[in-house]
Amino acid sequence: MIFKSKYPDIKIPQVGIYQYVTSNPNKIPDDKVIYVDGVTDRSYTFGEFKHESKKFAAGLQDQLEFKRGDVLAIFSPNQVDYPIAVLGTIAAGGKVTTANPKYEATDLSYQLTDSGASVLIVHPEILEVAIEASINVKIPASRILLFGDKEIKGYKPYRSVLINDREIEPIHYTPEEAKSTTAYLVYSSGTTGKPKGIEITHTNMAVILTQTLTVENKLGPHSIIMGTGGLCHITGMDRIIHTTLIRGATTIIHPDSSVETICELIQKFKITFIYTDPTIILKLVNDPLAQQFDISSVDMIISGAAPLSDKLERKFYEMFKIPILQGYGLTETGAVLLCPDTSVPGSVGILTPNMKAKLLSDNGHELGYNEPGELWIHCPSIMKSYLNNKEATEAAFDKDGFFCTGDIVYVDEQENFFVIDRKKEMIKGQDFDVAPSELESILLTHEVVSDAAVIGYYSEKEATEIPAAYVTIKNGHKQSQSLAEEIQSFVDEKVLPYKRLRGGIMFIDRIPKNASGKILRRLLKEKLKNDIKE
Repeated sequence: MIFKSKYPDIKIPQVGIYQYVTSNPNKIPDDKVIYVDGVTDRSYTFGEFKHESKKFAAGLQDQLEFKRGDVLAIFSPNQVDYPIAVLGTIAAGGKVTTANPKYEATDLSYQLTDSGASVLIVHPEILEVAIEASINVKIPASRILLFGDKEIKGYKPYRSVLINDREIEPIHYTPEEAKSTTAYLVYSSGTTGKPKGIEITHTNMAVILTQTLTVENKLGPHSIIMGTGGLCHITGMDRIIHTTLIRGATTIIHPDSSVETICELIQKFKITFIYTDPTIILKLVNDPLAQQFDISSVDMIISGAAPLSDKLERKFYEMFKIPILQGYGLTETGAVLLCPDTSVPGSVGILTPNMKAKLLSDNGHELGYNEPGELWIHCPSIMKSYLNNKEATEAAFDKDGFFCTGDIVYVDEQENFFVIDRKKEMIKGQDFDVAPSELESILLTHEVVSDAAVIGYYSEKEATEIPAAYVTIKNGHKQSQSLAEEIQSFVDEKVLPYKRLRGGIMFIDRIPKNASGKILRRLLKEKLKNDIKE
């Protein structure tokens, strides 16, 4: 059975993404404030944004000989110049790759190499990481530019190098060029632990934006919006950088997701709409500080990135009287499902416009209502490919062009979708995905461990998935709490903080596996529910 969106099909924009986001359907005046930095209060009006982004593009061409198809990387926490760098690069005919500001040098080096980035824009706070990574990949210091106004260790602010009087006419694309030309390279971890570059074309992004505008149709020039996630992620790119321009809304950009900062910004700017995740919802519920601020201006919150429990949603509403809608999507697809007006308990919504879906059983049969199966989707918003990874790209699509999400869902008779479980092995954390295989390979190097399996454990305390491990130990060794702690420390010392086994080590006599030797993680997840009590 093929499920189709209840929304009418949207008309697919036939232009490049820069032309689309500056098309101004709401007739926004050039003096309307669009972006505001929540830390510094610096802002850009709609007119200033257009001028500055076109000057940025001209500077890339004039000063760095940046050509059509070249790649610029941004390595920075959220700040108000981020959209200028993103869409200035697009205006110059380039591609943008956005790196997580929490990366260490090895992670950044990999992304710079894989994406082919030749220019790097970096925030001064993480310049040292960028310098180390750029040395590894041989990006010259002259092509590393800073956000902000200060020169640091010879590295210059992008404004002093790129921004002059000249503006360019942004590169135009024919409909076919827009459909085939990559605009963004956003990275997401693969099952082997190696991040994959997701190629998002101009048309892909334009469709994502049009879907967003259709579903979230109550937002407009009157809205004051804030997101608590990183601009480096697809939601930040979509909801904060791009749709803000088309709506003509005012968006508050900030890097800090502390309860105090979030509440201060809501109270100060009278924010009406927030994009966030369950981790932030949990913080607001548990921190008494939130009660000291007036956040009543908020009309609605959309939560994504991870499942939001009914219990937490209800508790938040009881405390703040602000409704929360849930959404579901992937970097590869943009938003797939979203509750349009009222949230059905436990549901992540209905299909967004132009979206088709099918649910497949383990043996590949199509399923119907109330039959849990693996979700496959089809839409012009879905990525072009995984960069430099033909095998992964071919594995992700079937012969009819449906993309495999790797998630187990079911659909009720009203065509509300419910996510049951993640079929993929990846452990989905707040900021990063964690590959079980990487941690298992480290566990197996411990002298007493004979076998190991790592699975994701959803922590109510952290409101996100965290890694936990089951291990079997060699004959002659006794299970004990001290041994579990020793093994956990052994792994934690060898990995980045977000990969640490925060769910702990549990002993098991035998790791359950199928006939081909594949770990039966679902059985371990069932066992884990009894073994870990919060």
